[in-house]
Amino acid sequence: MQPEAAVVTAPLLTPGQIAATADAIEACQQPDGLILWFDGGHADPWNHVEAAMALASAGRHLAAEAAYHWLTANQHAAGSWHNYYIADGIKDPKIDTNCCAYVAVGVWHHWQATGDRGFVEAMWPTVERALDFVVGLRKSSGHIPWAVHANGTPWPYALLTGSSSIAHSLRCGVALARLLGRRRPDWKRAATEIERLIRHRPDSFEPKDRWAMDWYYPVLCGALEGAQARAHLAAGAPKFLLPQGVRCVADQAWVTAAETCECALAYLRTGDIATARRLVEATSAMRNDDGSYYTGWVVPKSRTFPDAERSSYTAAAVLLATDALDQRTGAAGALITTPAG
Repeated sequence: MQPEAAVVTAPLLTPGQIAATADAIEACQQPDGLILWFDGGHADPWNHVEAAMALASAGRHLAAEAAYHWLTANQHAAGSWHNYYIADGIKDPKIDTNCCAYVAVGVWHHWQATGDRGFVEAMWPTVERALDFVVGLRKSSGHIPWAVHANGTPWPYALLTGSSSIAHSLRCGVALARLLGRRRPDWKRAATEIERLIRHRPDSFEPKDRWAMDWYYPVLCGALEGAQARAHLAAGAPKFLLPQGVRCVADQAWVTAAETCECALAYLRTGDIATARRLVEATSAMRNDDGSYYTGWVVPKSRTFPDAERSSYTAAAVLLATDALDQRTGAAGALITTPAG
């Protein structure tokens, strides 16, 4: 029997569409580098980094680096950032540990996209302070509280989604340290312990199983792998997957483009290219002529929710997922592989 011929697929986005979506993200970037969710809205460090990664994947390296410079300029001495910022100040002063750690993922992605070691060296102190802050909050159980109050008191529980992302951030931090000839075994131990908890004690995290992110994030961030990851995705698919994309919340008829693209990356991690591609293709219904994307879509009524909202992080998720599938850049695998280190 002859082997089946390889299927050649067209890129998910044309160069012109990629440029338009990058323009839509840059339109939300402030002169100091901060990337708001939308014009007049707020920003958070996690989605700010995601937008910077998307700009790098579109070749907008200077705009991406401006976003990282904002992080360096606004990092607290302890290594953290506030939860929400607006163009001229702070909206929510509490600290989200996952958001603080994510800078390591962004810097690792930028290194893979550009090969600019000088950028990594310049950002290393920012990454090191951020991850040291996060790991410094670790409890004896291995859990890291999801947030810290403005007065410095940690929240009493950890979240599965945030912890999955923190583990990935720590792995990226270890890889950056190795690139620079340094060693951070404490970060590696912390990541290993979080992954162990995710695999064997998922009930030890605050229950949020109505949300799709708690379903696919353990796979997306590599805590669950191989057959276990595939079985995990299969178990949750009936609850969250619709023809129009991924439900943000299991009991709500609301599909979001960002969650759909992140979930596609989780499937791609397991080797299920067909499902990943189908999910990303579904987001085309939320694309606007200017390259921006609606945040959410109520089905089957095909009504936007929040009403007519177009968010930079949604556009960013689409660019990153299409890069992972189409392999446009050297950073295409940054979000679907665990760095060695």
